[in-house]
Amino acid sequence: MSDTEVLLEEAAAYLKKKDVEHIRQALEFSRAAHEGQFRKSGEPYISHPIAVARILTPLHMDAQAIMAALLHDVMEDTATAKEQIEEKFSKPVAELVDGLSKLNKIEFETKEDAQAENFRKMLLAMTRDVRVILIKLADRLHNMRTLDSMTRVKSKRIARETMEIYAPIANRLGLNTIYQELEDLSFKFLYPTRYSVLSKALKVARGNRREVVSKILDAITLRLQENQLDAQVQGREKHLYGIYRKMKMKSLEFAEVLDIYGFRVLVEKPSDCYLALGLLHGLYKPIPGKFKDYIAIPKANGYQSLHTTLFGPYGTPIEVQIRTVEMHKIAEAGVASHWLYKTEQTPITELHQKTHQWLQSLLESLSQSGDSVEFLEHLKVDLFPDEVYVFTPKGRILALPRGATTVDFAYSVHTDIGNRCVAAKVNFELVPLRTRLRNGDRVEIITAPHANPNPAWLGFVETSRARSQIRHFLKTMHFQESATLGERLLNQTLSSLGLKAQDIDSARWDKLLKDTGAKSRDEILADIGLGRRLNIVIAHQLARVGEPGTEEQSGAPFTILGTEGMAVQFGKCCMPIPGDPIIGVITSGQGLVVHTHDCPTLRKGRNTSDKWLDVAWDKNINRPFSVNIKLIVANQRGVLAKAAAAIAKADSNIENVHFTNEGEYTTLYFTLQVNNRLHLANAMRRLRKIPEVIRIMRVKSAPI
Repeated sequence: MSDTEVLLEEAAAYLKKKDVEHIRQALEFSRAAHEGQFRKSGEPYISHPIAVARILTPLHMDAQAIMAALLHDVMEDTATAKEQIEEKFSKPVAELVDGLSKLNKIEFETKEDAQAENFRKMLLAMTRDVRVILIKLADRLHNMRTLDSMTRVKSKRIARETMEIYAPIANRLGLNTIYQELEDLSFKFLYPTRYSVLSKALKVARGNRREVVSKILDAITLRLQENQLDAQVQGREKHLYGIYRKMKMKSLEFAEVLDIYGFRVLVEKPSDCYLALGLLHGLYKPIPGKFKDYIAIPKANGYQSLHTTLFGPYGTPIEVQIRTVEMHKIAEAGVASHWLYKTEQTPITELHQKTHQWLQSLLESLSQSGDSVEFLEHLKVDLFPDEVYVFTPKGRILALPRGATTVDFAYSVHTDIGNRCVAAKVNFELVPLRTRLRNGDRVEIITAPHANPNPAWLGFVETSRARSQIRHFLKTMHFQESATLGERLLNQTLSSLGLKAQDIDSARWDKLLKDTGAKSRDEILADIGLGRRLNIVIAHQLARVGEPGTEEQSGAPFTILGTEGMAVQFGKCCMPIPGDPIIGVITSGQGLVVHTHDCPTLRKGRNTSDKWLDVAWDKNINRPFSVNIKLIVANQRGVLAKAAAAIAKADSNIENVHFTNEGEYTTLYFTLQVNNRLHLANAMRRLRKIPEVIRIMRVKSAPI
């Protein structure tokens, strides 16, 4: 029997006659479209779409999905257009095929950009129809099964992509069988020697220990039967990469991992799961700390089961999973179980709702990411399934990735809670925001109305949601601040041309937007503030140089308010404070960076005059600035306390302090907060009065 006949027979086992006929038509259309095309292995290309469709039939996917699987490459590899597919096979089938087609007609700078953009397109299609990813996973699985025909470099690249993206997605959707095979095949091509050695060792070990496994299986079955509990007991084999991962994570020898045998107990009702658990704990002693209840608290992919590890005969640890038959169906097929066990009355399951929520959260992350590569980074972070379960103050359970912090928790509750977060309590005690959460923690977030995310949070948050929301907020804030700065810079330049901002009518702005390709006035202003466009050039374009009244005049220096946020930065190389003579440098991507006149790092670039800006401090600045000072003092008891007291009397705050001891003398380094040079002079005058102070000076360099 040919593959074509087998496919149609498998489809006929659960689909209506007219659906099977539509599948036959799609198959013949695909065969004709791919006529003359061959795979790397030398097989006719049509063998691949048929194999993909055959991976989906055991999941009882509907006719549209099977047809899309058969047609999934015709738009990408042949001259077939989406409209043709829609006309011949319906719009839903055409949408599925379009969602599966790569963006091969667009040129990308790097393979990473192309990969990221393809995932972005696939995600958008997934949010409309989850069948897209099910077909894509089947496509990837068959490609992995036939990867031997590829070059070593290409097969390794595809295997790594599968291990990092596709296998975790299959796991996240609960497709356990596909997930495990994808991992094992990726392992085979990424680490062929390790795969070969481990595979042989596993085969030998299974043969040697068959008798022990059989004895445990019989003992468990007998105990359940004696207590009139109707149950199926199965031996459960660990997949190869799962064994390797455990060896690597826990630094175990192969024999130590194989000592943990796997068994699965299937019962009828959830209450029977707990009854079976009690019976097994009576048969063999449980290992403390090795029990997990995924029935009361299911995993994010809908997985439910009781897990326990027991001391078996001869001291052998035994892993046992206990679940209902219904739970087992979902554990093996995940989100695809909706099609596998579909009836006329099948409702939208909770698993489907959770999957939809997950896809929506990814879509939100995509919309807030700066580019596709950044989104792909978020996606990879989001796909790690190891979770901790924590409680809100009202007792609601939230699942977070292992390693998640209180900030991750805040963003998982609501974006506004994360953005306004200032402190956190774990189990009623105040903790740092970077505190990593553990199973069972009760977490309470304290917010303030005017608080904002701290860029430092990006260094410790674990979830893609938190990371994307923080980045989005900072980018938005940076954009707004940059636009405000850009407007001030442009207005000053217009003034030097003898014009006022209100003199520039909307027609000139519209022409400028058209000429520059910018989307809005704010975009141009933000680009000026970030140094991506020169204010002088934009001002001349708006002023239409050559017209009467546009002669350039010398303008007043640009004033620094000190409150411009991220749009105006102060050079770490010289740490200017109000009162210092200063100069501004427009740096592309950073905006305006303020330096002192004598900053040594600026001497090399003095010839690029179009990037330099004459700046001056605003008279009404009233905020603290960081400054470094160095004290050489006699090495005597209590001198540090005297210095700290003098600084406090000067109404200054100490940000940081450290010292070096050099025999009779000690060098103290302070980072102080001062309002201006006068304030600094007052603090240094008080320090000079300390008898032990031998020398004091300001240090113009990065914070200590």
